[in-house]
Amino acid sequence: MLQQPEISPNSYAPPQRRLLGPGPSDISTRVLQALAKPTIGYLDPSFVGMMEELKSLLRYAFQTTNALTFPVSGPGSAGMEMCFVNLVDRGDKVIVCRNGVFGGRMVENVERCGGTPVIIDDVWGQPVDPNKVEEALKQHPDAKVLAFVHAETSTGALSDAKVLCALAQKYGCLTIVDTVTSLGGVPVNVDEWSADAVYSGSQKCLSCTPGLSPITFSERVVEQVGKREQKCQSWFLDLKLLLGYWGETTRTYHHTAPTNSLYALHESLLALQQEGLEQAWARHQSNHIALKDGLAALGIDFVVAEQSRLPQLNSIYIPSGLDDKAVRAEMLQQHGIEIGAGLGALAGKIWRIGLMGYSSRVENVIACLNALESVLTNQARDCEPGAAVAAAYRSYAQQSLVAHPPRAAVCQPG
Repeated sequence: MLQQPEISPNSYAPPQRRLLGPGPSDISTRVLQALAKPTIGYLDPSFVGMMEELKSLLRYAFQTTNALTFPVSGPGSAGMEMCFVNLVDRGDKVIVCRNGVFGGRMVENVERCGGTPVIIDDVWGQPVDPNKVEEALKQHPDAKVLAFVHAETSTGALSDAKVLCALAQKYGCLTIVDTVTSLGGVPVNVDEWSADAVYSGSQKCLSCTPGLSPITFSERVVEQVGKREQKCQSWFLDLKLLLGYWGETTRTYHHTAPTNSLYALHESLLALQQEGLEQAWARHQSNHIALKDGLAALGIDFVVAEQSRLPQLNSIYIPSGLDDKAVRAEMLQQHGIEIGAGLGALAGKIWRIGLMGYSSRVENVIACLNALESVLTNQARDCEPGAAVAAAYRSYAQQSLVAHPPRAAVCQPG
């Protein structure tokens, strides 16, 4: 018999952190409490009722009436793969927009499905160029799918999904759209865009536990999958099989659903509905503006131009002479704040500060600026004490005046 491992006899106690990186984001107490509710069977009538509510809440978040809207039992990467393995057969041509790491993962999925990717490259930090997309659609009239990332997590760039989906429709293509970082943080309007296969993640602006991928499919996708002759290369992600589990009238066993994680997603989506989508979008924008003004006081520049910048994922250039890893380590160990490193071509060149979902709060903006100023000062960077936080507070005050302008004085009878 193997000896017992030499580990602490105590239960694991994770440290308290402010999660201000590219994900996961902070989780509210109400969502954490939902995780602790009693586990029941995934075919229990009570659970089935919760599943239907969950689908309705997701339709609201995606702004769609698509019947086939549900959470995939897996992270956003599983949602991405579900879209590709169900829509791309061997030999299919797929136009893929690549302006960051996650566009590159789409290319990988096309190749693994046996498809032929037609790659449109844009500079990292810039949105997808619709003119390049239209030119590619003209040159490849046999293309079956246009795939792009709405909010590129590796750079913080936001592309115009409405325009790109309209181009796909014009040239007879289905669309696969990555909204992992955008859902809940900026407008995602699936029906208005006429998008076809749209996936997201639970751990970003929805502020739920990692491990679920909200997804929605148009009737065009359902029709396409129904006519498919080749078997889907993934049994677990086969949409035909999952129709029996998440369908409107049937509940055929497919896999053991992550029951408690689904409770948490239900609670996080309920919180989003109670706040209201437009209010959530405005909150993300307000905190981004305050962070931007504070960073400007520290002499720190953004990677993405303002008109294409995600408010919930702020990519900033590392000031010259600073040690990337040392700064992030001090932020984490001394201040309990996690910020993200650059990926791929931007590794060592940028930091990514996330203000996503429940992490997008005034106190987090102030704490981040305070900590960053302290760390930069320790790294021999000349910073005016308190300037960054003061700039952020001025920003909040100005935004309040713009949102609620003072009324003109009213003369009282006397």
